[in-house]
Amino acid sequence: MEEQNGGVTRRGFLATAVSGLISAGLLGSPAGRLLAQETSEKTAPAKGKIITRRLGRTKLEIPIISMGVMNADNPEVVRASYEAGVRHFDTAGNYQYGRNEQMVGIVINKLGVRDKVTIATKIMAPALRRGLNSTQIKEKFYSIFEGSLSRLNTDYVDILYLHDVSSVDDVLNPASIEAMGLLREQKKVRFVGVSTHSEMAAVIDAVARSGFYDVVLTSCNFTMADDLILLDAIKNAAAKGVGIIAMKTLAGGRRLPGSDSTAEYAPGTATAAALKWVLRNANITTAIPGYDNFEHMKEDFAVAYDLEYTAEEKIFLSDNKIRLSYEFCRQCRRCLATCPHETDIPSLMRTYMYAAQYSDFHQARTTLDDISETRGLRACRSCTNCTARCAHDVNIPRRIEELKIIYA
Repeated sequence: MEEQNGGVTRRGFLATAVSGLISAGLLGSPAGRLLAQETSEKTAPAKGKIITRRLGRTKLEIPIISMGVMNADNPEVVRASYEAGVRHFDTAGNYQYGRNEQMVGIVINKLGVRDKVTIATKIMAPALRRGLNSTQIKEKFYSIFEGSLSRLNTDYVDILYLHDVSSVDDVLNPASIEAMGLLREQKKVRFVGVSTHSEMAAVIDAVARSGFYDVVLTSCNFTMADDLILLDAIKNAAAKGVGIIAMKTLAGGRRLPGSDSTAEYAPGTATAAALKWVLRNANITTAIPGYDNFEHMKEDFAVAYDLEYTAEEKIFLSDNKIRLSYEFCRQCRRCLATCPHETDIPSLMRTYMYAAQYSDFHQARTTLDDISETRGLRACRSCTNCTARCAHDVNIPRRIEELKIIYA
């Protein structure tokens, strides 16, 4: 029921306010934050029709909302997602110590729909490939991948990602390319790609130049609207036939770090606005919001039918205090130069996101374990040098102190 205020409904007031602000040119937002993130297609489909897009040169046609399965442990949520219209499921070999892949495999096989879905998985996270020579990389690649096939109970995966790539050297590593190329030739993998959380623009540019990879899974959300280098990299890669899939689309999860700034907005506004902002970019094929319950599934997949902003969503996206309250770490790594103790701050920020915002303590622990002791949690002395360097207003010391409490 709409709230009444002097004969004007709350929704009507918002619509009038936005219209007036836009007309007056007073609706301030950084480049691309609000209306500049436009699709080249008609954003309002026929009633009841799910919007689909082609994933680059793969020719896969998939709905614009997919399922990031990482946090889910209820197979019924996976089943319900398929029945709702989800056709792309994203998992990884190290999620929940392999149980995540196993759950996806069981559900898809019980439904008998393997030929109607695309399954993406990721292997060879940085800790698993660090310090290995070419022969060792290839041997480990094949061994780990066979484990994924077994858990997924399938003869092939549609997309295989080299997991968590943050450097051009990793993109172009001959051993990884040879291993993935062989799996593709053997038809155990249909398409290959990389996932990236850090140095995304450089990684995406290298993927586009290489001509080898078919897909990139990259972080992208509305708090990064001023990162024109990243948006240009996405555009250029898509133009060369690379399929772009977006993750971290909710800017780090549904729980904000120590802020109730979204309380004044209707339930679901933040999620819908964030997903629409990403997907109004026609260069992005689909998003993989992570959810683990039916309510969030319905909330996310509702966006698959309509990308037009509501008046309230426009206000949300133009609200500067909202952007600041998210404190989303872009993994730009600029803070590293300020730390006298060589702490791996970006990895700790991801650990915080998984623990405090996703409530995924397994993934948080896995990410933390990937950091050597000399670069990890114990290395941080709370000197606050990093805060002065952060251009994105992330309260790094506070987050690390909270992590120390969680993992003391």
